[in-house]
Amino acid sequence: MLSCCCFFFLTNSGASPCGPVWYGVLLLLGLRCRMNEDTGSDYITPWQLSQVVDGGGIGIVEESKHVHFTKGDFVTSFYWPWQTKVILNGNSLEKVDPQLANGHLSYFLGAIGMPGLTSLIGIQEKGHITAGSNQTMVVSGAAGACGSLAGQIGNLMGCSRVVGICGTQEKCHLLTSELGFDAAINYKKGNVAEQLREFCPAGVDVYFDNVGGDISDTVISQMNQNSHIILCGQISQYNKDVPYPPPLPPAVEAIQKERNITRERFLVLNYKDKFESGILQLSQWFKEGKLKIKETVVNGLENMGVAFQSMMTGERSVC
Repeated sequence: MLSCCCFFFLTNSGASPCGPVWYGVLLLLGLRCRMNEDTGSDYITPWQLSQVVDGGGIGIVEESKHVHFTKGDFVTSFYWPWQTKVILNGNSLEKVDPQLANGHLSYFLGAIGMPGLTSLIGIQEKGHITAGSNQTMVVSGAAGACGSLAGQIGNLMGCSRVVGICGTQEKCHLLTSELGFDAAINYKKGNVAEQLREFCPAGVDVYFDNVGGDISDTVISQMNQNSHIILCGQISQYNKDVPYPPPLPPAVEAIQKERNITRERFLVLNYKDKFESGILQLSQWFKEGKLKIKETVVNGLENMGVAFQSMMTGERSVC
């Protein structure tokens, strides 16, 4: 997860009781798929040329005429403009309680926010993990915002073995030494299929897929009968003109059908009724030390472009 600290004060004149609220922006988060003309999602719109870029954000209320917000409240929005001053409709915002993250506001854009909910609810709804059943989980994009959490959550929910796939030795070390992964594969070194067979001798039961493409084809080829794919993202396919989720190659699709492997599109916003309990669960695991949180914070709105590019080139240990 990448976030940007940007502190300032705002003033303005009146507004209706359910109208605008004036905010100081503290933290911002961007999404890669919004750089495409078609995001592949109904709920996320593309960024528009000559318009202010927006994304997940957290701010502090500086002035409000909205009945639900007062000065000093911390609030979040999925569509927060990347700018130093902003007036937003209070109806589009939600309060956050800093105590849930022990005061770490940035965590509401990561582990105790949408990425955390995506990982948790995705595993709960699509992973079909049963504690004590000796299941093996593989996570691609394992050092990213969702992947780094998904592997830990898989362990917490009862997987007997969790293997991560990422792009550097540094990230592999992070996964196994700090985040509780049993093994990690650097897809840029060695043969991924051979390493999967070594680290997953009983095959793969649950695959948390963040990347798609060749890596996912390799994992699917080693998945067991009646196993499950949690389709979180397909980052390797976002520059291609294909539908979402991208179709599998014929040989891989045949394996999926023969082994009855589930591969269903997952949209976390379809599970809003589970958000409150999910946030409380993530907060509890964090406070108990069971969920380790790693993040990269870049200071200054003027550095957002460099930070975003750094994330996309894989320079950050945890995106």
